[in-house]
Amino acid sequence: MASADPGAELKCSICLKVYTDPVKLTCGHNFCRVCIDGELNAQKGSGSYSCPQCRKRSRRRPTLQRNITLHNMVEAFRSTQPSQEETRILCTYCLHSPLPAVKSCLICEASLCEDHLRVHSKSPEHVFCDPTTSMENRKCSVHKELLKYFCPADSSCICVSCSLAGAHRGHQVETMDEASEKKKKTLRNVLQKLTTEREETDKRVQSLKEHEKKVGKLQEKAAGVAERVTALFRDLRRQLEDLEKKVLSEISGRAERLLLSLSDLIKQLEIMKEELSRKMDHIEELCNVTDPLTLLQESGDLCGPEHGDNGRPQLPHDGGDLDIAGISHTVQAGLSAMMRGINVYLNIREFKDVVLDISRAHNSLNKKPNNQRIVQEISRRGFSSGRCYWDMDVQQPEWWIVGVCYPSMEKGGDRGVIGYNNKSWGLHWYNTWCYVTHDNKKIKLPGIVLGKQVRVYLDYEAGQISFYDLWDHTLHLYTFTATFTEPLHGALALWKGPKTTPSVGLQKN
Repeated sequence: MASADPGAELKCSICLKVYTDPVKLTCGHNFCRVCIDGELNAQKGSGSYSCPQCRKRSRRRPTLQRNITLHNMVEAFRSTQPSQEETRILCTYCLHSPLPAVKSCLICEASLCEDHLRVHSKSPEHVFCDPTTSMENRKCSVHKELLKYFCPADSSCICVSCSLAGAHRGHQVETMDEASEKKKKTLRNVLQKLTTEREETDKRVQSLKEHEKKVGKLQEKAAGVAERVTALFRDLRRQLEDLEKKVLSEISGRAERLLLSLSDLIKQLEIMKEELSRKMDHIEELCNVTDPLTLLQESGDLCGPEHGDNGRPQLPHDGGDLDIAGISHTVQAGLSAMMRGINVYLNIREFKDVVLDISRAHNSLNKKPNNQRIVQEISRRGFSSGRCYWDMDVQQPEWWIVGVCYPSMEKGGDRGVIGYNNKSWGLHWYNTWCYVTHDNKKIKLPGIVLGKQVRVYLDYEAGQISFYDLWDHTLHLYTFTATFTEPLHGALALWKGPKTTPSVGLQKN
């Protein structure tokens, strides 16, 4: 049968009160820490220890494990009990109209109102604390003396007798005030660390919120771009359908024209055949005439002009076949027009003539062994707005750099190499290493094996410089982000020497 007391299952079997700091023995039974600690201390001299509830014995003192689940249940139960106002502690000595207690005496185990406290405090042997009904928790469960010391070795509060003759004899003990101050100091240090960690966490939260706002704006921008791309592909599908119709119409028209041409040719040849047959018959008749005078007086050119190649109907110049080259040209012209339309639609310029300016070349930035040196050039044209890209063919020399730079970039010396200053950004290839560089800071790109062509993409307003590998498919390598203050020029550097003669050029894809 269930107990009528809702808190019966939450009471210690030793003190018969709601658990205070509940701990669990290895057998599974729970007790107040102070209660079971006192019981085990009392059993120390017997040579064995036993659970007060099930009597299970062990030769070694059981390890007390805090029961966090039970502790939370106890706290939840206490929160449902009547408020402090209803269960306030009253003065023990007020008999007729008890007044609220302001202090409790641990020696007398009594609670005192202000009037009785004044009389009670005249005796110096009394020890006072805030009003409480559980004064036994402040006394040793074995010796029933006040807990005045703290044993760091066992992490427990003890009385004088425990420190002199009990289980804690010989231990280094501290007064409760000293132990409390040490613990407060430790807690303050922990609090300081937690405060610092919370401040850093708060900064990260704020940073992430700012980033979240940017991402929100980016999502809006992405939605707009997605809408434009959807419209673009819809238009491309329409253009592809129109181009398909145009090419199919051209194929069918070409085939039809060929058929008509061949039909006309056959008709002309049939007429020529009939004329030749008629003349042959007339000549045969003349050959059978016996009178020479009659034969010689026959008028007209009986033989007629001979029909050579110029007099005969000729086949079409293409031999009567489809003009595949012309059809291919139509397809390529249509697709090229669509690509130009895509770049205009996305406001992207692609440049074919990113011409290197040899007059601005740094032909001897650094001398290398074996008569090798760095040859560096930049484009004549600069870009100060919009989005554009250009592709670079690199036949895998031993060392090269591609990128962009300001025209005011230093010339000569190590600081004049692309990426080794704050006015240039570069993609480097050295032997089998691939990395990007800006302001002399290298970022290695592990696992990258470049092909024969790379792309440099520039979005000036967005402040982005991106590099792509175009070997098998378009692979994004890295993107720099910056605020540009000058026009940007395409740049190229090679490690040139007698053993390295690379083929490098800038061209449109």
